[in-house]
Amino acid sequence: MPQTRIEVIAGRSPAEKRALLDAVHGAFMEAFKTPAWDNNQRLLEYPASGFDVPPGCTTKRTLIECTIYPGRSREAKKRLYRAIVAKLAALGTPPNDVFIVLLEPPLENFGIRGGQAAGDVELGFEVRV
Repeated sequence: MPQTRIEVIAGRSPAEKRALLDAVHGAFMEAFKTPAWDNNQRLLEYPASGFDVPPGCTTKRTLIECTIYPGRSREAKKRLYRAIVAKLAALGTPPNDVFIVLLEPPLENFGIRGGQAAGDVELGFEVRV
């Protein structure tokens, strides 16, 4: 149940934004085997004046922060990084413009399905991949 925040400089078309969301979600399904229905993403856009771009990067700079359930292996995380970068490269984002951070709070820090702790419910998918 990744909670994903994608941050970009404003100016992309609605189709480009949809493709970006679909690409990141597809990478999660591939790398973490998350179900298709498990899609909790938001795309935030900033004016260029409010988004610093490091030297060597372009205005396609994309910051991706994902809060995930703990348990994924190091290899699964590396698969995720590679899949996201490859899918965004296919959309025209240079690989060096992609910055990904994974946050893994304990299951009891997720309130889901009517206020239950995630560790107390059957999730419906495996997190230890």
